[in-house]
Amino acid sequence: MIRIKINRGADGRIVRFHVDGHAQYDERGKDIVCAGVSAVTVGTVNAIEVLTGVQLNTRMKHGFLSADISPQTDADTDSKVQLLLEGMVVMLQSIQQSYGAYIAMQDHPSSK
Repeated sequence: MIRIKINRGADGRIVRFHVDGHAQYDERGKDIVCAGVSAVTVGTVNAIEVLTGVQLNTRMKHGFLSADISPQTDADTDSKVQLLLEGMVVMLQSIQQSYGAYIAMQDHPSSK
């Protein structure tokens, strides 16, 4: 199962997300759930970096992606980063609605 955790600050901003595991929907190379989650999460990180110039603190290896999102001093840039992250959440929720047996997502306030 793919486990996704979205952490938010007290202000509702996404401050971190963490993805790990494998869906086991199909054999490696044919697993559309893993491919979809990977495309959405890695694509979001790439979009943030290319479109806003913000370099996220990420850790990635096979079956694992973690990203920490620092608040940006420029409010417009911060707003763009958050919009891209919220888009990622919507896309992941769509995947979860169709393939809920293979993906579990938690979206909760940060414990900091």
